[in-house]
Amino acid sequence: MNDEIIARTGKVFVTGGSGHVGGHLVRRLLQDGEDVRALVEPGGDRRAFDGLQVELVEGDIRDEASMNRVIAGCERVFHVAAKISILSPSANEYKDIFGINVMGTRNVMRAALHNGVRRAVLTGSFSAVGYDPDNPSTPSTDEMPHWPFDSAVLPYARSKALAEHEMLKVVAEGLDAVIATSCSCIGAWDYIPSRMGRTMCDFTKGKVRAYVPGGFEFVAGRDIADGHVRAMARGRKGRKYVFATAFHTLADLLAMWREVVGPRSRPMKLPAGLLSAVSSVYSGALSRFFPNVPQRLTPGSIRILTMQRHADTTRAKTELGWEPTTILDAVRAAYEFFAEQGMIDRNVMIAMPAAAE
Repeated sequence: MNDEIIARTGKVFVTGGSGHVGGHLVRRLLQDGEDVRALVEPGGDRRAFDGLQVELVEGDIRDEASMNRVIAGCERVFHVAAKISILSPSANEYKDIFGINVMGTRNVMRAALHNGVRRAVLTGSFSAVGYDPDNPSTPSTDEMPHWPFDSAVLPYARSKALAEHEMLKVVAEGLDAVIATSCSCIGAWDYIPSRMGRTMCDFTKGKVRAYVPGGFEFVAGRDIADGHVRAMARGRKGRKYVFATAFHTLADLLAMWREVVGPRSRPMKLPAGLLSAVSSVYSGALSRFFPNVPQRLTPGSIRILTMQRHADTTRAKTELGWEPTTILDAVRAAYEFFAEQGMIDRNVMIAMPAAAE
């Protein structure tokens, strides 16, 4: 193992700081006393930076010259920004997913190399980690290559797998970089909010009436931020590290939400096949004609849940000394954040009859 530890010196550059994972990372870096420069889109939402001592710079990750300019003078880079999608993309959305996730990664990593950055960390996605196609629930390790032949693999997953290859191509040219893979994040600083955060808000308001059996690997916001910091300090060049706090079913999450939020109705458990068939009818039309209408369960998300994928985090624990917390703590943090932001009203109790499970 490489015994070199990347010391906390110089300015740190962060993309995606206004997002969920990035928001936790920026606050962790500030807590550690780091000097942070964060990329923002011109005219983009900057609520995540309110009150923070962060240098904000405008730029477009799809423009390599822009990245060369904003990264100049930084010693370390965290590339978190990505376009997340579990819908049926339009032609323009395909271009955005590829341009931001794939070409954007190449531009950031090339700019990091050009500017002599000591190390870069790319935020990976668990959807880009491979799995056993015969038994998808077998724990996936950091070494398993992306399985590209499943017709249900989402464009987002393909783009994140390609992004890793773009990073590794720059590593071959001399850049010291590692991958910090995130699972579905739960916690505070969820301004947009994320799909899981929005579902929690809907549950609090009594709007979640049904769910499907299945589950996924979730990561607490503080855990993924800690993972990024440890990957930067101790990760091995070119390595991938998967960070997952715990596997939970949707039924587990509903129980946690009830514990934190208070009494709510029990959503009805529906067969995944039925809900997938129904969602496949309207999901494509909604995403095409009403792209801003939120969709809780799409055919892609239902497919992911029914695979019940598990993560093997042995490498992160043994090589980096990473110790996960609990998702229940993350749910509590998310609830407090949503209440403080006025996205939910903690004083309103929803009285609804319980549905049969």
